[in-house]
Parts: sequence; C-alpha cells; structure tokens
Amino acid sequence: MESRHVAPADPRRRRRTTRLVLGTAVVATLGASGVYIATAGAVEVAPPGTLQAEAYAAQSGAGKENTSDTGGGENVGWLANGDWLEYRGVTIGSSTLTARIAGQNAAGGSIEARLGSRTGTLLATFPVTPTGGWQKWRTVTATAAQVPSGPQTLVLVMKSTSRSDFVNVNWLNVGVAGTPTKPAPTAPTATTPAATAPATATPSNPSATPGGWVPVDEAAWKQTLALHEAVQPKAVPAGIVRVPEFHTNCTVANEAPDDPIVFPKLAGASHLHTFFGPKVTADSTPEQLRTQPTTCDAAGDNSAYWAPTLLLNGKPVKMKDFRAYYGAKIKDPATVVPFPPGLVMVQGDAKRQVATPKGASGQFWCAGSAEIGRSADGNWPRCAAGGNLIYQLTYQDCWDGKHIDSPDHKSHMGPSVNGVCSGKYPVAIPNISMMLGYDSLGGDGLTLSSGMASSIHGDFMNAWDPAKLAALVKVCINANAKCGTTPSFG
Repeated sequence: MESRHVAPADPRRRRRTTRLVLGTAVVATLGASGVYIATAGAVEVAPPGTLQAEAYAAQSGAGKENTSDTGGGENVGWLANGDWLEYRGVTIGSSTLTARIAGQNAAGGSIEARLGSRTGTLLATFPVTPTGGWQKWRTVTATAAQVPSGPQTLVLVMKSTSRSDFVNVNWLNVGVAGTPTKPAPTAPTATTPAATAPATATPSNPSATPGGWVPVDEAAWKQTLALHEAVQPKAVPAGIVRVPEFHTNCTVANEAPDDPIVFPKLAGASHLHTFFGPKVTADSTPEQLRTQPTTCDAAGDNSAYWAPTLLLNGKPVKMKDFRAYYGAKIKDPATVVPFPPGLVMVQGDAKRQVATPKGASGQFWCAGSAEIGRSADGNWPRCAAGGNLIYQLTYQDCWDGKHIDSPDHKSHMGPSVNGVCSGKYPVAIPNISMMLGYDSLGGDGLTLSSGMASSIHGDFMNAWDPAKLAALVKVCINANAKCGTTPSFG
C-alpha cells in the first residue's frame, strides 16, 4: 500500500517545499554492531554501513515522510534537479555502493555522490529510472571511482532534465562503518530562532553552510535604527495622498542562470533570471552591490531585485517596465523601521507547477487594456492592443528581528496578524511590492524559465544606503504619506 507520498497523474503538479535544514536527525549507534536508528520519530533499522536518508546534516529541497518500504521509518522525498543531501563523518568501506530509491517521474535522472561539497570530487553516480510509484522501492548500485580513507563529507546531488520531483531516497549503503556524525547541539541564544525555525533546525555558520540561519549584525542594525530615529519628519502638505508609500524604478541590469541567494557562488546552477538594479552574478553579496552602479532611480537604492525570465517559444521576452513599491500593510505605519543591512528575501515558489486558469490565485493580468481571452492551456491572459502583461509580487512585511537569512530564505520573514507585527515576527519593515511589466500581450507560447506561470517568484537583496532608506521610511511611510523616489511630496 502506498504511503502519504502519492503522486497525481502529472508529477509536475506535486506540491513541495524547498528548504535547507541543519541537524534534522539524531543518529544513535548501537554498540559496535554498525546498526543505526534515526530517532527523529523513525523506527527503521538497516544493516551495517547504511546511511538513513533522513539522517542528513544539511539539505536543500528535501522533505521527510513515512515510508512503506521494508522496515518502515522515514524516507526523503520532494527531490528535484539541483537538490542535495549532505552527510558528515562518513567512512566509505567499499567500492560497491547501493541506494534504495523510488519514483514515478518518466524523465528519471541520477544521483551524484560527491566528496566534500556539492561540486566536490565525483565518487559515484546512481542511475534513477521510474520504479512505478513514489513508494515502489528498488535498490540500485554504483561503483566508486575510489575508496577514500577516513571520515568524509558525502553529498548526494540530484540531477534530472525534469523541473519536477523525480526521486525518493530511503537509504544509502557505503559498506562497513558508514556512520554520519550528527551536528553538535546548539543551545538557544539571542540569535537562535527556536520558534521561527523548523523545530529540528539549528543555526549554522553561514560560511560553512550557505543558506542557513544568518544572524543580523547587531552593531550595524543598531546604527540603522539610530539613523532612522535621527531623521526629522516633514510636514505633509494638504492634498497629498495619505498612503504610506515610496518607490524605485529600475531597468534590466542583466539576465543569467544565477541566484546568489539560493545558489551562492554556483554560477549557472539556476534557471534564467532577469535582474534589476546592479549587475548580479552568483557571487554577488549586499556589500558588493553597494559598490556597483545601479539601474534604479531612487537615490541610495543599490539593492538587487530579480525574477524568473518570461519566455516566448523559448526566447526571453523584453521587459516593458519594473517598479518596486515600498509601503506598509499594517495598521500603524509609524511603527515601520528600515531593513537591517544585508537582509535577503525570497517570495513565491519556483517549484510550484499548477494550472492558473482564469480566476485562480497568483494571476498574471493585463495592464492598460482588457483581457480578451486566455492561452490555449488557460494559464495566461490575452491582452487587448494598447496593454501589456504584468505581475505583482508582494513580499512579507514582518521580520523576526534576529536573522537576515534563513534556510529557505523565507522563514525569517512572516505576515502581520490583524494588522500588527508580533509573536515570531515582531519587527515591521517596509512591504515590497514588485510590479513586473512585460512587453507582451500574453497568450500562447509563454512560459517562465522556472516552468508554469504558478512558479513565479522574486528575490530581494538589500543594499540600500542606510541613511537614504531611513529618510524615506521616516518621511513617507511613517507619516502615512505618498512619495515618489525621494523623501519629499509633490
């Protein structure tokens, strides 16, 4: 009988969550028997030399679930191209390696076992072909190119031509003494998100594990707040629209298959993105962005904004315009403070592949003209002459006050509740709304570089000049007054 992980007819429609979690399983060694039990709710027992898939020290894109495989316990699923699982302190005991896998994506793929990192020396490659179901298990074999001595960091990297999930992994056998070492426990501190993070997560050194919990620089954050406090508000003239808002307009800086938030320092690892602001590469950081020229017109805005590229029959569609509005959705805009230095955010899900017929949430729509029909697949509007295709992507407006990044690049951010930032996310920050205007009337032949229209998402890397941002927040947002690109009215 299949377990909870049941695929629909189209595997691309499987809902998934992409995240990186550190220290998710505690592994107990039973004497010298070489038998290991993952104690995080599992009961699965495996022979010597076996790594339980859920005993990873770090991961990206994975999720755990109960398995119907022999022995029960948990397997790791929701694995797509580019996702990975990392195991530490592993001793490779044989050149013959085996893995227990399942999947029903016709595209199949492979699992690369690499040493040291996601781009480290290739140890072996496991072939992945459909097994007939997400809980129909098969053992596959790979031969190691070498048998390294001593404990290793072993990383399993998923490879497939499909954009969707293609494999589940239950265990990996590397011969005798394949013990993963659990990460050292971390006691909660002022920078440990006991409530914000997944219950099994622990903060990590960002330089050691890119994409983990990254604590805010407290000194820089205090300086930012001091700058904001020092700004003198301005009297709002009569006739000014009382909406807490300012904006920045940007043109395209570059397009590249890079994402310095999700895939830092891995050039070409992502789908194609369109970048606004400074030119962005896989190596970009907020500090670097602040030293570069920008295509944005609000003084002090060196932030980077990006989204998947819209394609027409496989070719990029030109942008017509791009504007990022900064505002407040909370009841009291006077409580909004500037972003902390270096804050990064991701909004949306690049791996969400569901239909978006007329009336569905997450719609692309027509600006400047009416919608006169839909594409043949129903997912894209057709706009009348004189208009263009547009999408509005709105980020979260409350921050946890502790971290400038999180494993999934989202969990340090959250929504207001009843118009107030509180609880896990007590700090109100400017609410960004990205308006993506395309030189297109919509219709047939469109797709995003990340897949279907539902995979639309956006990334933001804060590189504002702190003093400039402080003035805009105080004069415009805090005063509940509409500005343009400067802290002034009219």
